[in-house]
Amino acid sequence: MAGRKRKRAAVAGVKDVNKRKKQTGEKEKKSSGSLTGNDLQLRLGEEFFQQPCINLAKAILGKVLVRRCADGTELRGRIVETEAYLGGEDQASHSAGGKRTTRNTAMFMKPGTIYVYTIYGINLCMNVSSEGEGAAVLLRSVEPLQGQSVMRRLRATRRKKGARQLKDKELCNGPSKLSQALDIRQCFDCRDMASDPEVWLEGEPNTSPAETNNIVSAPRVGIESHGEWAKKPWRFYLRGHPCVSVLNKEAEKQPRSGNVINDLGSSDVQPDTGANHVKKT
Repeated sequence: MAGRKRKRAAVAGVKDVNKRKKQTGEKEKKSSGSLTGNDLQLRLGEEFFQQPCINLAKAILGKVLVRRCADGTELRGRIVETEAYLGGEDQASHSAGGKRTTRNTAMFMKPGTIYVYTIYGINLCMNVSSEGEGAAVLLRSVEPLQGQSVMRRLRATRRKKGARQLKDKELCNGPSKLSQALDIRQCFDCRDMASDPEVWLEGEPNTSPAETNNIVSAPRVGIESHGEWAKKPWRFYLRGHPCVSVLNKEAEKQPRSGNVINDLGSSDVQPDTGANHVKKT
């Protein structure tokens, strides 16, 4: 009897060692920045980003933005608000008139290229290039899904000491807040979202794409000085979502036709006419 007990204990010990080795290996793999099979299965590849700017701005809604930190921690959030900047003739853009600078290089790179720019000298905004010369989509707001405690700590570094604790819906409800909460850095500029090991987009296998008639089309925010271009209904958000940065009640009263292009002039939807945002948000 004692011999059988010792044998069972020895077998259990081997299993424990193998289990610890497996867990350690998984942690090392995760912290090394390599992507697992599940990551590769869910992440959106190059073909997803190869869409005209307006199409991509709507298609991104409901997708999950993933930020893998240096320690292997993953921060996740569902994108609920975007803005499209078509390029070229879009005067509310960093690439208006087809102008290329060191700052906006990413806007002229292949679809799926990350464009990070600074506003007010300290805040960052994250964008993704689309089809169209100088066109890109601004990621405006995200619904936190994973890593809220880390997001809250990252946001706290820019807030006054003793300020009230932010609610989850306040962590990423604006482009600069999103960048702070997900630790989006300037060094991500010009990197490929389809292959980058630190930031990428995922689809959710059990979730249907955002229904077109649940997408609100409203004027973009923070570009009032650009006249008629400020009125273009190129900001898109999920109707009724609490994490949207700015609700537009007038736009929400419009019929749910779901066809944004019907609300635009013919010159408004040419995907290769080129410019992206000079926004002040």
